[in-house]
Amino acid sequence: MSNRSRAPEGLPAVLVEAFADRPFHGNGAAVVRLDAPADDHWLQGLARSLRQSETAFLLPRGDQWLLRWFTPHCEVPLCGHATLGALLALGHWGEVTAGQPFCFHTRSGPLSVELGAAAAGRASLDLPSSGLRREPVPDALEALLAQHLTTAAEAFWTSPLGYAVVLLPATAPLAAPLRLAPLLPGDLRKGLVLMQAAAFSAAGEQVGGEIPDYRLRFFAPDLGIDEDPVTGSAHALVAPWWMERLGRTRVVGWQCSDRPGGMVCRAASSGMIRLIGTGHLLWDGFLQTAPPPWDASSSPDSGTAERALQAWGCLLPHP
Repeated sequence: MSNRSRAPEGLPAVLVEAFADRPFHGNGAAVVRLDAPADDHWLQGLARSLRQSETAFLLPRGDQWLLRWFTPHCEVPLCGHATLGALLALGHWGEVTAGQPFCFHTRSGPLSVELGAAAAGRASLDLPSSGLRREPVPDALEALLAQHLTTAAEAFWTSPLGYAVVLLPATAPLAAPLRLAPLLPGDLRKGLVLMQAAAFSAAGEQVGGEIPDYRLRFFAPDLGIDEDPVTGSAHALVAPWWMERLGRTRVVGWQCSDRPGGMVCRAASSGMIRLIGTGHLLWDGFLQTAPPPWDASSSPDSGTAERALQAWGCLLPHP
C-alpha cells in the first residue's frame, strides 16, 4: 500500500529525471497515479500542460499496474524513460519493493521491471526490440547530413517501431548543436536515430563509471518531440546491432543531447533488451485537478467498469 494519503490533496504526481545520475540531466518524465480510468482527452490535456517528453499514467488493478504514455502531442506505444520514471515513482510512494520483479501491463504488452535493491534510483526494465531493415539512404537525408554534419551516412535502416536509424562515422560531430526536426521529411519525422561508435571518451560521458560503446541522438517531430534527451526505446532498438558488431551481450549506450544520459543494455529473454539505468526525483506533489467521472459515451464499449478498463488500454492476462 502507499505510504502517502491521497485525500484531500489530490492525485499523486512526480517528475523523474530518467537515465541520469544528477539533476538537470537525462529525460524528464511526469508520473501520475490514477484511482480510476480517465478518458484520453483528459490524459492528453494533462500531458500537454505538464510539457515533458512523456507523461506516464499509472492505474492499479488489484496487485497489478496498467501504464500508458503521452507526449504533449499524442499517445505513444512504447517509452523507456517514462517506464523507468513510473517504476521509481512507485518505489517512492511505497507501492513496490526493491529487488522484486513485476510487470507493467501496457498497450505494447507486459514489460518486466525491477527496482534496484543495491542503489537508490537504480532500476531495470525490459523493452522489445523490433529489429532493423537495411535500406538505401534517402536522398533528402543525405543532403541534410552533408549540410548540417558535413558527413555521409554509413548505413540506414527502418524498423517496425517506425523509427529510422542512421549510422554515422565515429568522427562525425554528433554532439554539436543540431536543429534537424523542422527539416525532416516524410516518415523520418516519426523518429530518427543518429548513432555512431564512441571511439573516444568525451568529458562526462559515463554510465555508472563505464565508458559508452556508442552514442545516439533522437528526433521525432511528429510525436511532438523535436529532440528527445534520452530515449530508452531507441537504445533497445539499436543495442542488438551493437552487440552483434562488438561480439558481446552487453553494451553501454550514451545520448549526447543537451540533457545527456545513458544506460547499460543487456540481451534478455525472448528478444527483449534489458535497460539498466538510474534516475532521481526532481519534484513531488499532488494534482489540483482530477479527471471527470468516466463517460460511457466517450467510448462505444465503455458501458461497464470492465469495458472502461479495456477502452483505457488494459492488456491484462485472462484468468
